[in-house]
Amino acid sequence: MHCIVPEAEEILDKEYSVLDHGFVRLVDYLGSDQRIVQSARVSYGEGTKTYRQDKGLINYLMRNDHTSPFEQVVFTFHVKMPIFVARQWTRHRTARMNEISGRYSVMKDEVYIPEADNIALQSEDNKQGRASEPVDPATAAAVREMMAEDTKRTFESYHKLLDMGIAREISRIDLPLSLYTEFYWEIDLHNLFHFLKLRLDNHAQFEIRQYAVVMLEIIRRVCPIATEAFENHKLKGRSFSGREMEAIKAMLNGEECPLEKREKEIFLDKLK
Repeated sequence: MHCIVPEAEEILDKEYSVLDHGFVRLVDYLGSDQRIVQSARVSYGEGTKTYRQDKGLINYLMRNDHTSPFEQVVFTFHVKMPIFVARQWTRHRTARMNEISGRYSVMKDEVYIPEADNIALQSEDNKQGRASEPVDPATAAAVREMMAEDTKRTFESYHKLLDMGIAREISRIDLPLSLYTEFYWEIDLHNLFHFLKLRLDNHAQFEIRQYAVVMLEIIRRVCPIATEAFENHKLKGRSFSGREMEAIKAMLNGEECPLEKREKEIFLDKLK
């Protein structure tokens, strides 16, 4: 049975703005919560039951990592983002994508320049991220001006090369990582949930988190029960190692946490 979700139909091809020039659009979807329960019950021939029973089944599947029914739901997105975000994005290889090519197309003069509130120093305790506090307004303004001037010069050179007749595949070489690219991205719901769990985490880079936030709300329109189960069991849930379980038991008994310093820091961070 083909699944039609009225709430999803309302937002097909709607452009949701992200960052300064980016967007996310839901181009198409295949399946819904109903497809998940149909897939899960097919082995013993029972169809859709009540909403409460369907919700219970989806939560059971999510909680116990029975992932294949979620793979029956597929989304196709059209996304536009800075190249440095796209390079993080394509680390998730369980999807299919087709990206705009600077060999065939003249790239638009569009780059990402972070807002002042999102410009910060290198974090002292996180080698791959920025500090939580932004720099002072004067420094932020200087950074934004420097980035804008650099990209302006780069685009001037890019268009001069094109006007000289230099091949597009050569002219594009000097374009910056802040340049916007766009692609179509098709992925099943199970792997999309994995993407969102990683990219909605506070440790993920701010810019890619903004796309993940929008995509979570889009899939909520298509699969509200599954999305709620994902948030409860995976996004807001926590898994603990054997040693961490021992620590929990010790703390419940009023004993000292037996973990070493670094293990304890990671453990306590999970409990926040």
